[in-house]
Amino acid sequence: MDKESFIVEVENLVRKFDGFTAVDNITFQVRKGEVFGFLGPNGAGKTTTIKMLCGLLSPTSGRGRVGDYDISTQSEKIKENIGYMSQKFSLYEELTVEENIDFYSGIYRVKKVLKKERKEWVLKMADLEDKRGRKTGELALGWKQRLALGCALLHNPPILFLDEPTSGVDPVSRRNFWDMIYSFSDKGTTVFVTTHYLDEAEYCHRLGLIFKGKLVQIGTPEELKGKSVSGSIWELECDKPIEALDFLQKDKRIMEVSLFGINIHLLLPSGEEVTPFSHLLKEKGIEVIRLHKVIPSLEDAFVSLIRKES
Repeated sequence: MDKESFIVEVENLVRKFDGFTAVDNITFQVRKGEVFGFLGPNGAGKTTTIKMLCGLLSPTSGRGRVGDYDISTQSEKIKENIGYMSQKFSLYEELTVEENIDFYSGIYRVKKVLKKERKEWVLKMADLEDKRGRKTGELALGWKQRLALGCALLHNPPILFLDEPTSGVDPVSRRNFWDMIYSFSDKGTTVFVTTHYLDEAEYCHRLGLIFKGKLVQIGTPEELKGKSVSGSIWELECDKPIEALDFLQKDKRIMEVSLFGINIHLLLPSGEEVTPFSHLLKEKGIEVIRLHKVIPSLEDAFVSLIRKES
């Protein structure tokens, strides 16, 4: 792909804190207009990476570019040309919705002639028109997140960084939030989002799986499922899942065993028969309700990749 189509480029990026490597030699690119996700558990390096890209933290080594600006030498320019929504709610709870918008209009240097128009756009986009006079601290978390997103977009930036934007938000609000993200992407805004929610990661055009500071794999959700899982996955529904998990984890013929909700997923080498395991469980007094082959999920891919790295 033409290099001009990338709006974010990172090469061999490293960040250390007193000898601890939080981000370990990662390289990736983000295309203009795509929704790019970083998926990983807490402490994986997602927030540290996003802070370096936003000009809030200097890298220990490596290089990176956001838009036309270098993350090591032009951090102030980056801040002027991106939208950033931090992991922790960053608006002023004692101010009203409208006052927060006015405040961030000043922070982002929105031109005076555009301030009213942009404020009304945020209120409409976030469905907060009837709440403009309410104190922000009185809003439910889902509404606060909408307001924070609107404030990050006041200056109409070409790229939007969202760090765990829906953490703690109810499922309906999360779905609505992602509908808004898609609408911005459709209009050409690049969205870089970090998440530890596997279902949420499915919404991204491409994903980077990050673990212990390392970028383990990158691709579309479908590509990751296909690349990461070799063999066949079987889902076991039984009456004693914890006992079954403990028993199956000791069997060397099974490549991986993991809980999947109240069921168990077994990863077997290609060609390995599943019937013997059903018989063994029954001999142990565990009733097998259902054992069937399933298409690998993103969770299966993630577990498989993480175990390879561990």
